Amino acid sequence: MLSQNDITAIAAELAEADRTHGVIPRITARYPDATVEDSYAIQGVWRDAQIAAGRHLIGRKIGLTSKAMQQATGISEPDYGVMFDDTVYESGSEIPHDHFSNVRIEVELAFVLARPLEGPDCTLDDALAAIDYAVPALEVLNSHIELEGRTIVDTISDNAAYGAMILGAERRRPDEIDLRWVPGVLSRNGEIEETGVAAGVLGHPATGVAWLANKFHQHGARLEAGEIILAGSFTRPMWVSRGDEVLCDYGPMGTVTCRFV
Repeated sequence: MLSQNDITAIAAELAEADRTHGVIPRITARYPDATVEDSYAIQGVWRDAQIAAGRHLIGRKIGLTSKAMQQATGISEPDYGVMFDDTVYESGSEIPHDHFSNVRIEVELAFVLARPLEGPDCTLDDALAAIDYAVPALEVLNSHIELEGRTIVDTISDNAAYGAMILGAERRRPDEIDLRWVPGVLSRNGEIEETGVAAGVLGHPATGVAWLANKFHQHGARLEAGEIILAGSFTRPMWVSRGDEVLCDYGPMGTVTCRFV
């Protein structure tokens, strides 16, 4: 376990890396005894400082929920981070590439909650009943820790590598569509790079919402009505550069596009 001084110092280091769009050495290389509990404590100190500075929390991202993502990162369990209102873009937006580090794109579904959801025994059916609607989304990954050799402790500390999300316009209630079979065909500059279906996320993309509610219960918290839950990618991350045009086709749920400038 890390000392509170170490936790506070690492959170400050990550905040500075976020401000300068830089990358720091792996936490686990410098603190090999750091635990998952330490990493959520680091994230929490960073989060609270952001809120104190005037940012508004609007939801949570869940990461590493599919085999595609676990294989791409070498990390075998989900994690979560927080999302602030100034990180949300509409489809068609121009995204400032220089605002992020190690910039990649993931294909996801986002869920907006109609009512609170809490564990400890939250099921997929409970999550579906609490969801107001699903919307297609792209996540911009933003990693401030060197990628080589990182562990889940590094990624959680770094707010689960969340940078931004681009939301589509199509909204569907869970009873209107079989969310397991929503496709994702991800293109960069007109060339298809990744494909997948939402069932790749824990068998059903809303399973991650139930997982998160149960995880939150361990920390004495719950998910609140109105929160946006970004459920995890069902493709591998795709690297993007300044000038790239990105389009993802979600079939019956429309398309999401953005351009990096």
